[in-house]
Amino acid sequence: MPNNTRPVSIIGIGDDGLAAVSESTRQLILGAEVLAGSKRTLALVPEAKGQHLTVSGDLEDVVEKIGTAGDAKIVLLVVGDPLFYGLARFLCEKLGHDRCEIIPHVSSMQIAFARVKESWDEAYLTNLANHSLDTVIQRIRTAEKVGLFTTEQNGPAAVAQALLDRKIDYFTVYVCENLGARNERVTRGTIAEIAKDSFESLNVMVLVRDADVPDRPRDLQASSLFGNPDDAFVQSTPKHGLLTPAEIRTMALAQMALHSRSVVWDIGAGCGTVSVEAALLAPGGQVYAVEQDAVDETFIRENAERFGVGNVTPVLGRAPEVWAALPDPDAIFIEGSGREVVRLAELAFGRLQPGGRLVANLVSIGALEELRQALAKCTAEVQVWMINVARGTDQLERLTFDALKPTFLIAAGK
Repeated sequence: MPNNTRPVSIIGIGDDGLAAVSESTRQLILGAEVLAGSKRTLALVPEAKGQHLTVSGDLEDVVEKIGTAGDAKIVLLVVGDPLFYGLARFLCEKLGHDRCEIIPHVSSMQIAFARVKESWDEAYLTNLANHSLDTVIQRIRTAEKVGLFTTEQNGPAAVAQALLDRKIDYFTVYVCENLGARNERVTRGTIAEIAKDSFESLNVMVLVRDADVPDRPRDLQASSLFGNPDDAFVQSTPKHGLLTPAEIRTMALAQMALHSRSVVWDIGAGCGTVSVEAALLAPGGQVYAVEQDAVDETFIRENAERFGVGNVTPVLGRAPEVWAALPDPDAIFIEGSGREVVRLAELAFGRLQPGGRLVANLVSIGALEELRQALAKCTAEVQVWMINVARGTDQLERLTFDALKPTFLIAAGK
């Protein structure tokens, strides 16, 4: 490729061509000596008299053709925002950031969310041209809102059917076709309705989660003894921190030092993630999942069945009253905040078998210090951790990290 340094203008436009761009952008396009773009984008600007250079989706080919244009004044036309799943990031890396001038248009993703009157600042946004459908489905499972660029191979109906196959049916779906064009159409429906319909290839799919619907867990193709993915469990609203995350669960179970016949109390068991994995680690033992919420108790039973553990016993009721009939434990896990968890942990430690371990997960540093002091009066074996975890995720084709809420773990041996 010739080593020229003349700036390349990467300009986003819409289906209305020059009608919706600023005057300065219009003059850049009309004054281009070489106008590069797909057949579709070049057809949007018939007024431009420069040499038309048709480029394909092969990014290396785009760079090569720009290079063959020599020192001409080059404009590359794309649809929407060149930096939003567009060519601009790649071209800036290949041609040099100083050489590229980027002028965005409104992205079709922005237009789609505007059409359905939903904010998109916290939505999961992705392009099925760059990610496998199976990977995207797993992210959709626990999302609140989703924006998808579909492909001809995986169009809206195929995506909807894949969701139904995995029993994910708790979204309202909008398919926005030919956005900005005269034949624009927005279709609203359930996932089942969208799976039966057909759509134009140029579309954006928006999914909005129905209110107060539990996540459907992912299929269990294989399970580990501990540290299973959060979305492998039936649960209510894990996005709001009502489930012990896999990373915290793993460390807590390690500190509980379970053996094959351990008796375990899981106090405030929630949907039973710790109970189930403790049962897997102690197949000859018994796990008592203490929970006062009747809905969560049903989730405990369902999760125990999903993972094939028969040694989990849900105990519905308030602690410590319901402990009276339980055998003394070899290990205890307790989770919560405030002074109540400190009181319960102190009482539970009193029931612990000699050589047993109590592990508490706390979100309050005040409760942590109070419990540490209380346990230190009972045993010299007290350990404390502050845990900060961030999970890597792909967002807009870049690696980002979603931080979990910081938490504290305290373990005491008797």
